Amino acid sequence: DRLGLMRKYSCIVLSPADATKKAGMIKKVLNFIAFGELGKKDLEELIEKRGQPIDKSKKVDVKKAAEEIEKGKKYDELNLKPFFRLHPPRKGIDSKFHFGKGKGVLGNNKDKINELLRRML
Repeated sequence: DRLGLMRKYSCIVLSPADATKKAGMIKKVLNFIAFGELGKKDLEELIEKRGQPIDKSKKVDVKKAAEEIEKGKKYDELNLKPFFRLHPPRKGIDSKFHFGKGKGVLGNNKDKINELLRRML
């Protein structure tokens, strides 16, 4: 709830400063979510395709918004809702979890999160 993940297949983007502030919350939900570091190009694509403006009469500059989010600016100031609703991944989820190492989607995916996100846009 406090992370802003209200529904299945939703996404939030945290700046490094916000991630350290919310480290305890992330640690609690570690086994129930997929997370990792998002590339700049993928962040711009996410904002362009799935970003919802708060005030629909104002346009959102995608590149500027991506830079400001990385710096830690609040979504309200950028006229964006703080979450992104996504589709279920095309070609399905590989495996939600696997007892052992290396397999599954849940937990820290490092750079594989970019591929998963592209399949969900």
